[in-house]
Amino acid sequence: MTASTTRRTAAKSRIAAVGAIAVAGTMLLTACGDQTKSGPSGSDTAKATTGASNSLADLLPAEIKSKGVIKVGSDIAYPPVEFKDKSGKTVGIDPDIAAALGKQLGVEFQFENGTFDTLVTGLRSKRYDLAMSAMTDTKERQEGIDPETKKKVGEGVDFIDYFTAGVSIYTKKGDDQGIKTWSDLCGKKIAVQRNTVSHDLAKAESKKCAGGKKIAIEPYDNDLEAQTRLRSGGADAGSSDFPVAAYAVKTSGGGKDFQIVGDQVEAAPYGIAVAKGNDQLTKAVKAAMDAIIKSGEYEKIIAKWGVEAGAVTEAKLNGGS
Repeated sequence: MTASTTRRTAAKSRIAAVGAIAVAGTMLLTACGDQTKSGPSGSDTAKATTGASNSLADLLPAEIKSKGVIKVGSDIAYPPVEFKDKSGKTVGIDPDIAAALGKQLGVEFQFENGTFDTLVTGLRSKRYDLAMSAMTDTKERQEGIDPETKKKVGEGVDFIDYFTAGVSIYTKKGDDQGIKTWSDLCGKKIAVQRNTVSHDLAKAESKKCAGGKKIAIEPYDNDLEAQTRLRSGGADAGSSDFPVAAYAVKTSGGGKDFQIVGDQVEAAPYGIAVAKGNDQLTKAVKAAMDAIIKSGEYEKIIAKWGVEAGAVTEAKLNGGS
């Protein structure tokens, strides 16, 4: 799988886990992610309101400005980043940020649901204008390089970075089986979302396991399926981005199903992906992101979802490593 289809990838730093553990504590919403549809029309719209900055709106490509819509590809089954609430509405960190960006640009951000590993190809085919789905900004993805083979497999994408997140391991509550680090998974079974950094880390760690005690890895199409496998006792642990793991710990079974073990690792930036060559749209979205950070609207959204530990102070372009 190419780097362009990996939700997360490795970086060298870590970020503190304390702030995000309170993620959406009062929002005990049940995600009902559907990997093929996003409501009756297959899409949800983060609506803009009046008050768009004329100068920012003028940065948009004429076609988008004329239509008044930015199409966003997203895997809407990744709470609290993007997911469906009980009414079927698309909610989460990304939809809230998109709505704030739309207000700045005078357009609507229309979310269209799809499996994560098809989002970048959707950008290439112009099905989507942007991909916004807890997608990590990496050099491989920017350059269209497969992280395993190191071969060029695509033209790559540009990223507007807007959040930072690490990766966590979680187990059934009260049953950590001595798992604290990735090396403790040797000889055990882990459920992960396919083609994510959790999947990559599990494969890399398994190669290091001594005495033939490899990690049994069960990859699933989405994170909610992996959680279900762990909940049913079919795996010893699960792993996902820290905000997602923290949200699962808070909400699944009323907080009785899971617990996070050990520290989060591999902190790296989430980025809004734009197809290479679409420089005008990239510039407009970056300017709008900087505007909501400066205005304080971004900070309010991040605080709403309890993930202050991952907040950024500026929107970097292709800041991933």
